[in-house]
Amino acid sequence: MHITHVPNVVFKTRVRDESVGGPNPYRWQDLSTQDIFGGKRVVVFSLPGAFTPTCSSSHLPRYEELYEEIKAQGVDAVICLSVNDAFVMFQWGKQQGAKNVFLLPDGNADFTRKMGMLVDKANLGFGMRSWRYSMVVDDCKIEKMFVEADFDDNCPTDPFEVSDADTMLTYLKEARKPAAVGV
Repeated sequence: MHITHVPNVVFKTRVRDESVGGPNPYRWQDLSTQDIFGGKRVVVFSLPGAFTPTCSSSHLPRYEELYEEIKAQGVDAVICLSVNDAFVMFQWGKQQGAKNVFLLPDGNADFTRKMGMLVDKANLGFGMRSWRYSMVVDDCKIEKMFVEADFDDNCPTDPFEVSDADTMLTYLKEARKPAAVGV
């Protein structure tokens, strides 16, 4: 399945709202694909799950670390997507100290399924989750995708070679270089 544009879905997110009392001052906010990607150049990296080893020790932290460098390449936002609900994503971000990367919950896996990236991870007790990948999206059009090898249900390994922040930053820097003139 080769898609050229991100699918139209509605993400169920939670945003801070001081008018909501109590220890959980958040309200539900629907965000559409257009809200997130329309008129913007966005880096997305998708991973199997919040609080999981590689996602927590390497994937999210390195994007957080390289955030300013990535933004300097003409990127408006950096988004981490996972098939987790908004509450889990919020607590994971808090535990990770994520300040810059926007954690986007795909709780029903609508986006992930329509991207063709939904895999069964029942062998790990995870159920249906996202395959690990990253992409650059320019005004809802997929500019570049990096999909990890061995895409398959119940994959016995967790490949993490091309969806990392360093590969993305290298691509972004190369994509910004002016074309050679008079060659």
